[in-house]
Order: sequence, then structure tokens, then C-alpha cells
Amino acid sequence: MAERAYDPELIEWIPLLPTVSDFGDPADLPRIRANMVDFIPAIDPRSDVVREDLTVPGREGDPDVSVRVYRPAEAPGSPMPGLLEIHGGGFILGNVDMMDGFCDLIAADFPAVVVSVEYRLAPEDPFPAGLEDCYAALVWFADNAAELGVDPDRIAVGGQSAGGGLAAATALLARDRGGPLLRFQLLEIPELDDRLETASMVQFDDTPLWNRPNAVHSWKLYLGDDGPEPGADDVSPYAAPSRAEDLSGLPPAYVSVMEFDPLRDEGIRYAARLLESGVSTELHAFPGTFHGSAFLSEAGVSKRCAKESFDALARALR
Repeated sequence: MAERAYDPELIEWIPLLPTVSDFGDPADLPRIRANMVDFIPAIDPRSDVVREDLTVPGREGDPDVSVRVYRPAEAPGSPMPGLLEIHGGGFILGNVDMMDGFCDLIAADFPAVVVSVEYRLAPEDPFPAGLEDCYAALVWFADNAAELGVDPDRIAVGGQSAGGGLAAATALLARDRGGPLLRFQLLEIPELDDRLETASMVQFDDTPLWNRPNAVHSWKLYLGDDGPEPGADDVSPYAAPSRAEDLSGLPPAYVSVMEFDPLRDEGIRYAARLLESGVSTELHAFPGTFHGSAFLSEAGVSKRCAKESFDALARALR
């Protein structure tokens, strides 16, 4: 691995994390998925949060979508804000369990209602399956806001890594389909661009947890055998939001990127384009960090990453 100026408090994590992992063989995905579950164990619910697993209607003949709803155990008397949470995993890994701690925190401390989406994963279900699941969950969330105790004018969408890309794409779909009006989009270390051409994407081919080889396989599996090749002219902007020509009319955004992450530059460029399009956007680049380090460590920079995204969401939904 190349010598890089990682934050000293993060260095102890690096030997525990994968670097170059071959996701190219779908037959190996069950093992990789199982390893991820072992690495991020389930968290028991907090006493001040109620979790409920539900099934909501899919869109236009799609299968129903599983969601996990988090509510404060003692709901306030007035309608609460809402967050549609979309987990990460390169479009091919992960589940709602990964984000239980984060969702519990939002539900209890805002307080808010959080709906976390168990969207379909590639390669079994390539684009647009997972995105349509996220959009269907958003529509259900907005349609049932009153029953959930949510103010329909204060619903945000958020996600991490591939979930950040899906959150950005869900916001694009909501705008273009005349769907629910979103208050905010929280895009943490988002995966946005299939073209794999930025300086950070080219440079970081051996970084912890995520790197160029991972990204190449991720996009190939997400776009599917019957879809376009990554980098082709006909890749949909709903698959890769960086390809969207018009970003105007989207909800305000918070975008975070990590210094030694191949996704760094596409996140920076997307934030800059949002600003150029008149969308209020806050961008944070955290030094000495790598992909996912905000969620893995008690390091000072990791705590700052988590606090600043939490604070941005709180300001947007107050």
C-alpha cells in the first residue's frame, strides 16, 4: 500500500480492513456479504426507540419493499421530521441492520421518524431495481406521513457510499416524476459516477475498504449484463447522478468526502455543480481519512464527521 498521511488515530484500523477485494465473481458474493455482516454486528434497539419491520408496495408491478421504521418511544405532540435512510455497500452488499445505530440516534435525538430501505441488490437485481425500491419507499413514506406522525414538508433522503448515490438519484427521480417534495439530501461519501475518470479514482487503487478495483466491479454489477458498460454514453443519470445535465430544483444538500477515497473527487464535483445550479450545498472534505472511516472509529476526525452530518440534518429539518 502506498504511503499516505492517514490520521494517526485511524491507522490502527487499516490492517483490519480489506484493500483490493475482487467483487467481480458473483459466486463469491455470499461469502463477502456474510463477512460484512460479521464485521458490522447487529445492535440491540435503544430503550427510547421503537423499531418496526414493514413491507410497503413496490412501484408499478415491482415486488414489495421491506423497510425498517424507527420512532421515538415517546412521540412529541407535534409532527416530526422524517428521514429516508439508504445503506451503502457498493450496490451489491449491505442491509438495513448496518444502519441501526445511526437510525436509532436520529429517531431518539431529533426526534424523528426514520425509514430505512432494504432495497434489492445487484447483480441479482441490477439497476434500476434498487433505485425503484428506494423511490417506492419514499412515496409510501410521504403518503403515510400523517399516520407516522411526520410533517410531510420535512422529509429528507440520506445515504452513505452507494446509498449516497441512491439518495442523490432518488432526489432526481422525485423532482422529475413530480414525486414527494424533499426538504434535504444528506450525501455522505457518495458513489455517483460510473466513468471512473477523476484523479482520486485513478490514484487510489489500494486504499482501505474502497478503491478503484472495487469501484470497477461495483459499477459493472450494478449496471448488469444487459445494461451498458460503465463509462458508455448511454448510462442513465438515475444510475450515475453525476451524469445528470440539470441539477436545478433539487433539495439543499450536505456532501461529505474523505481525503484518501477514490470517490472523493466525484463528490466534490457534484457538490460544486449543485451550487452552480442554485442548490444550497454544504461540502466537507475531511483530512487523513479513508472511505467509511467516519463509521468505523472513535478517532476525533471520525466523531467530527458524524457530528457535522448530524448537525446539518438537524438544521435542515428543524
